[in-house]
Amino acid sequence: MITVRVPLGDRAYDVVVGHGARMALADLLPRTARRAAVVTQSGIPFEVDPGVPFERFALGDGEQHKSMASVEDLCRGFASMGLTRNDVVVSVGGGMVSDVAGFAAAVWHRGVPVVHVSTTLLGMVDAAIGGKTGVNLSVVGGIGGKNLIGSYWQPSGVVCDLDALASLPDREVRCGRGEMAKYHFLTGDDLLSLDETRRIARCVEIKAAVVAADEREGGRRALLNYGHTLAHALEAATDHGIAHGEAVAVGLVYAAHLAHRLGRITERRVEQHYDVVAGSYGLSTRIPQGSD
Repeated sequence: MITVRVPLGDRAYDVVVGHGARMALADLLPRTARRAAVVTQSGIPFEVDPGVPFERFALGDGEQHKSMASVEDLCRGFASMGLTRNDVVVSVGGGMVSDVAGFAAAVWHRGVPVVHVSTTLLGMVDAAIGGKTGVNLSVVGGIGGKNLIGSYWQPSGVVCDLDALASLPDREVRCGRGEMAKYHFLTGDDLLSLDETRRIARCVEIKAAVVAADEREGGRRALLNYGHTLAHALEAATDHGIAHGEAVAVGLVYAAHLAHRLGRITERRVEQHYDVVAGSYGLSTRIPQGSD
C-alpha cells in the first residue's frame, strides 16, 4: 500500500493506492462525519463500508447522465436523508461518478466533504485527484459542451483500490493508459517499468505536484490538458462514441503535429509521440473508422 499526500496546506489530503485500499476509507472520512451519502452506479460491482450509517444513490449510466439533472436528483436525495455539513459524500466509481458527486457535494449546503473511491484506471490516475468537479451542458442551438458547469472542490481523501481493476473492460483500461501516456510527456517517466501499485501512485504524485503548484489552473495546471483540446472535440463530435482516453491518445499525437508545424518541436519529437502512444501504451493514434 502506498499513500500519496496532496499538499494543499490545511486542505491537504491522502490518496491511498493498493490492493485492498478500500479498508482505509473510514480513516479518510472527516472526524465530524455522522452519515454518508454513497454515490455510485448500478453496474459497479464494488461495495464499500464508510464506517458510518449511509444511504446509497445510483447515477444513470452514460455521459448523458453527467448533467445538472443528475446533480438536482442527488441534492433532492441529500435533502431527503437530511445530509448536513457534518456528514460526507462518498463517490464510488469512475471519473463520471466523481465529477458529478463531487460537484453535488460542492454545492449542497455550499459545500460538504467528499471522499472518492475510484474504480477505474482513468479515475485513479486523473479524475479523482485534484478537485475538479463538473457536469456537461447540453448542446442547444449549437451552445453547450463538456464540463462547462463545475467547481474546484478538493476531496477529504481518495481511495484507489487496485482490486477494482480486475473486472475493468479493456476499453476502460485504454482510457486510463491514454492519461498515463500524457504523464510520460509531462515528465519523461517510464511508468510501464514500474509495478502496478507504484505506477498508479507515481501518476498520482505527478498530478498532486501540479495541483499543489497551481490549484485553479492559472498557469502550470494547464499542462494536464495536454492532448485534451482535440480529445474533447472528438468526444463531442462522436456523441462520446470515442471514449475519453482513446480521444486523448489521438489528441496527443495531434498536438505534436501542430507543435511541429509551428516550429516548436522537431520531427523526431513527433515520432516519439507515436513511439510512446502506439508502441509503449498500445493505443490507436487515428480516429476509428466509422466515427462520425
